[in-house]
Amino acid sequence: MQVTEVTNEGLKRAYTVVVPASSIAQQKDKRLAEIAKDIKIPGFRPGKVPQKIVQARYGQAVMGEVLEASVQEASGKVVSDNNLRPALQPKIEVTKFPENDGDLEFRMDVEVLPEIPMPDFSGISLTRLKAVPGDEDVTKALENISRRQASLEETEARAAAKGEVLICDFVGRIDGVEFQGGTASDMPIEVAGPGFIPGFTEQLEGMAPGEERLVKVAFPADYGAADLAGKDAEFTVTAKTLKVYSRPALDDEFAKKLGLESMEKLREAIVDSLQREYDSLSRVSIKRKLLDALAERASFTVPEGMVDGEFAQIWQRVEADMKAGRLEGEDKDKDEATLKAEYRAIAERRIRLGLLLSEIGRTNNIQVSREELGQAMRAEVQRYPGQEKQIYEFFQKNPQAIENLRSPIFEDKVIDFMLELAKVEEETVSPEKLAEAAQQG
Repeated sequence: MQVTEVTNEGLKRAYTVVVPASSIAQQKDKRLAEIAKDIKIPGFRPGKVPQKIVQARYGQAVMGEVLEASVQEASGKVVSDNNLRPALQPKIEVTKFPENDGDLEFRMDVEVLPEIPMPDFSGISLTRLKAVPGDEDVTKALENISRRQASLEETEARAAAKGEVLICDFVGRIDGVEFQGGTASDMPIEVAGPGFIPGFTEQLEGMAPGEERLVKVAFPADYGAADLAGKDAEFTVTAKTLKVYSRPALDDEFAKKLGLESMEKLREAIVDSLQREYDSLSRVSIKRKLLDALAERASFTVPEGMVDGEFAQIWQRVEADMKAGRLEGEDKDKDEATLKAEYRAIAERRIRLGLLLSEIGRTNNIQVSREELGQAMRAEVQRYPGQEKQIYEFFQKNPQAIENLRSPIFEDKVIDFMLELAKVEEETVSPEKLAEAAQQG
């Protein structure tokens, strides 16, 4: 095999490879001999079929197999002999097919992984924000639980107050014409509650059963139905019944209905649940700070092909949001060229951080155990109650699906490793400030 390096620029390598005709012929003859042992052709005993007949029947197909195997074997040898670490699958282009027992020639283009310098983890200083559930948090959680357990009960006909529910009929019109989806009967509407067009439910305050009211609203510019977005509408609303929430008493009996022994145990369960939630937000916040610190220290070149692939996935979602009018924040006012440049920078950052985390894990022998993968698989299965058997079968038939669970586990272990080496101080903050910090970025 003759290998010639034709490109060595940055992370890009290219080679021309010549596989001699003698090697092709040897592999072809070997494969035809294997076939000749098993084929059955009338008039010939097994294993005694003349080579010319085997060649005539199977030669073309065997040549295709041999060429494919030769390219795979030769390209693999180029990678190993040159100590390459491909970032993506090499691109192969056959430049000369064997004719009349000639040589096989192909070109192999490959991008390699860069040399990744390790940052000084001890030079990274971070603040881990912590929050502890207070009495107000527990009381608010209890109120939410009580509300979810509340039942709606009809009450006397009177003016409706905020938080109460009117059972209504309504007809919506735009420019005096009824529109599709704008009519409903016996619809429960919480006064000044969420779930309707902004400004709709607020106008029902003080309305009493038997009353008819004209409600004027404007559909948001980003409303899901494009034919209604940004348009003014009028709804003729007829209130039929008033209902109020009847909440259960917060006592031991209430706790027992939820499967706990007493209100004390219920409060303890709420504290534990809130603490897990706050700890999760804390993790999100410090992980983002750590990745930002790493991004500032990571300046190596990344494979262009990997960035292209990541950007294509991101841009597909952005493009769909653009067409549906779902772009938010500052993105709404930017042109396509600006958006592409910014999201390509995001793609490059993701690839660079991903490569850095992978290299940190590799050089420090951080691995995901079979037990950890098993736990992740069981957790995934539990997300589909009633379908456990089918999900287990899916994992058994698709080993790659199990491997897909490995990446987030590996990343978390690398993050933990780096946090152990970094300088981390703790600061106790309010749950609101912690939530705000977790959402930033």
